[in-house]
Amino acid sequence: GDQIRSDLWIFPPNDFCNRGRAWWLDCHPEPVLIDCPPVNEGTIQLLKKLAGNRRPKIILTSREAHGSISELNDSLDWPVLVQEQEAYLLPTISRLETFSDVFLTDSRLRLLWTPGPTPGSCIVHAEAPWNVVFCGRLLIPTKLNFLGALRTGRTFHWPRQQKSLQKLREFIPSDAFPRLASGACLDLLENDFLVPWDCW
Repeated sequence: GDQIRSDLWIFPPNDFCNRGRAWWLDCHPEPVLIDCPPVNEGTIQLLKKLAGNRRPKIILTSREAHGSISELNDSLDWPVLVQEQEAYLLPTISRLETFSDVFLTDSRLRLLWTPGPTPGSCIVHAEAPWNVVFCGRLLIPTKLNFLGALRTGRTFHWPRQQKSLQKLREFIPSDAFPRLASGACLDLLENDFLVPWDCW
């Protein structure tokens, strides 16, 4: 993993997630791992080091980001949170938690159900001082340093995805201007992989 800033790490592309990227946010009291990074000894050791004596939560933003989550769960035994429509895909996860429309974590991160890319897609809004929206596959790099919604053969429901984009705009306070952290392949992004709020 690479440290983007003092509280944020990004992991290498995961070939089991269509080269998607996972993120670590060091928030208190409960840090979060967002989506599944490549599972290997180096990743496991880094995550344990980042966690320290805390028990982080793993948040999965869509079924496209599950990767080897069962293997990761076996190594770490951290609770896993998903939107309820995709919980059935994770029958072996012992500490599985679900939510329906909105959810607030112990560290006051706000989750919003944003169906479209997959039935149970969601975004994670970390308000100030973090000021980041982890947007999963709802918004992906479509041109240099710009995110957009992209209809592909794997898109679950395009009209719902359009409605989810509007839900996202209404969910984020108008004065927040968070940075955007996509969970997709980030080859089109430069620098720190965080995209300004107005670049979508």
